[in-house]
Amino acid sequence: MSGTLLLAIDQGNTNTVFAVFRENGLIGQWRIATETGRTADEYAVWLRQLLDGDGIDVGELGDAIIASVTPQALFDLKTLCREHCGREPVVVGETATLGIPLRIDDPREAGADRLVNAVGAFVRFGGPLVVIDFGTATTFDVIDEDGGFAGGVFAPGVNLALDAMHRISARLPRIGIEKPGGVIGTDTVSCMQSGVYWGYVSLIEGVVRRIRGEYGKPMRTIATGGLAPLFDAATDAIDGFDPDITVRGLLEVWRRSREGVGRP
Repeated sequence: MSGTLLLAIDQGNTNTVFAVFRENGLIGQWRIATETGRTADEYAVWLRQLLDGDGIDVGELGDAIIASVTPQALFDLKTLCREHCGREPVVVGETATLGIPLRIDDPREAGADRLVNAVGAFVRFGGPLVVIDFGTATTFDVIDEDGGFAGGVFAPGVNLALDAMHRISARLPRIGIEKPGGVIGTDTVSCMQSGVYWGYVSLIEGVVRRIRGEYGKPMRTIATGGLAPLFDAATDAIDGFDPDITVRGLLEVWRRSREGVGRP
């Protein structure tokens, strides 16, 4: 990056992650709740404070890449990058070069986060892979031997399931997810935690087993996302955990886009 810093933005439905790279090294990463009404100026004030707190000069930002699944917020993120990085950002789904085959019926339907995860996971682990991302939705994405994106599976996210139980029943409290002491709960909270936790462990094991059976070749399963460590330790269906798959994928997509590497 010729001595400049890269700003990488991964905007999901629930959280937006800002990461800063120097050359190939990640030097800072911060998370903010996704709010589609937030302006470019509001992003700028928040980001500048965090950069200053970590001793990073905002003037060193020289390029940017964005992956967003919330189109209504994309304009302000682009404006932020133009004003503080001095050039047009690379945008996954618009101007980015992924460099991998997309083997799905309509490539336009694939979320930017899933595509970036495919690139980031393949760069580190090779293929074939199942990549499980514990986000607003729990997604299982299949990556071929050559890095091609072959499709996947969607399920409601863990926190979405907890919120749904609370909202549809006046007697079920809002709780956080944690590993229960056993399967059989003895009060309302432990029953809820057990159902969600062990239910999702069973979901993971069942879906991964079926994907591997349908794929017909040995493949590893890698987990990412905020809740991944909680489930990684609970099942042999997950072979590894990497919290930085998405930002690593953004760095690689940025590199391929600026160098014109590979396929769209």
